[in-house]
Amino acid sequence: MTPASEELLRELAPQVLGALVRRYGHFDTAEDAVQEALLAATQQWPSEGQPDDPRAWLITVASRRLTDLLRREQARQRREDTVAQWVLPDEWLAPSADKADSPQDDTLILLFLCCHPSLTAASQIALTLRAVGGLTTAEIARAFLVPEATMTRRITRAKQSVKDAGARFSLPPDRAERLDAVLKVIYLIFNEGYASTTGPSLQRVELAAEGIRLARMVHRLLPDDSEVAGLLALMLLTDARRPARTGPAGELIPMAEQDRSLWIRSSIDEGVELITEALPRGSVGPYQLQAAIAAVHDEAPTAEETDWPQIVALYEVLLQLSDNPMVSLNHVVAVAMARGASTGLELLARIEDDERIAKDHRLHAVRAHLLEMSGDPAGARTAYELAARLTTSVPQQRYLNAKAAAL
Repeated sequence: MTPASEELLRELAPQVLGALVRRYGHFDTAEDAVQEALLAATQQWPSEGQPDDPRAWLITVASRRLTDLLRREQARQRREDTVAQWVLPDEWLAPSADKADSPQDDTLILLFLCCHPSLTAASQIALTLRAVGGLTTAEIARAFLVPEATMTRRITRAKQSVKDAGARFSLPPDRAERLDAVLKVIYLIFNEGYASTTGPSLQRVELAAEGIRLARMVHRLLPDDSEVAGLLALMLLTDARRPARTGPAGELIPMAEQDRSLWIRSSIDEGVELITEALPRGSVGPYQLQAAIAAVHDEAPTAEETDWPQIVALYEVLLQLSDNPMVSLNHVVAVAMARGASTGLELLARIEDDERIAKDHRLHAVRAHLLEMSGDPAGARTAYELAARLTTSVPQQRYLNAKAAAL
């Protein structure tokens, strides 16, 4: 299977699933049928050649498999007389399968369905990666470092929850609210890839890439939505630093010490263009502001030339829109860089009792950094050691312990 064919399958997966669910319903069974069709394609296309209409081929195969699955299910329930309605018409092919709406519309509906409010964030992520991302359960399990059986149960429960909630395959009336959930799930997928919370690697490139791919998909569907553009810009501007974030042994390299010549220039240019066009269009949202902050970092020739006062101003606007403790913590860092470590420590004291962040290693890592800047090596060492104990990321543990040892 060539990389181009694999990318095509990932692109078509949500379109095929959307067509099946719109025509037949049975989201959970249709999703299984689509996965089997994708597997059949990976087995048959390399030897038999890619069909002229890959989408039609996939929907036809998936529909036949869905018919088999539904027959089996009906047989188990002793209602064979209802199966006839699921027989696939011979003349039916993909182009006519979705007459009411385009495949792109179905993809957006599918994203809303996967981010149904009845699901936990973990279930939303797993279901999105499976149904919209086209990843297998085994791939998702590997990405999140859990056994495949565990991920299978999570996805199965998620599909059952959507079914029990009576979710319909249509755009929800609370579209704006559900879009927020969709963007949050995509950002969580990207973040877990860019800065893994557990395991031996700092980054999981495939997850970060999947987050960007999903953001591009939503941006194509909603090109005039400024927050969608802001999220895509934020991901591109952040991911642009990826090649410089780790050393030869996988060790963490902080932004101030990174070789900026390794940053991905094309991603920076695209991200800056996206956020520059998005900001004047309408009301400014959190993703746009975070993208603007990332752009200031990425456009600085050196760490010393970073426009920290501008970053502080952007964070202060962001704080008015978001009650996120990590935004407050990042604001502390920016203020410290712009006005001095002592001012940063004063601000840090105001948020350190927030239970949402009190046990987060990042709070103590920031305290350690500011204490080191202010000339308190003993206090900094203690804070670095505590931060190292709290993180579950091996590269971050090594970095923090090394900072403590250096003091």
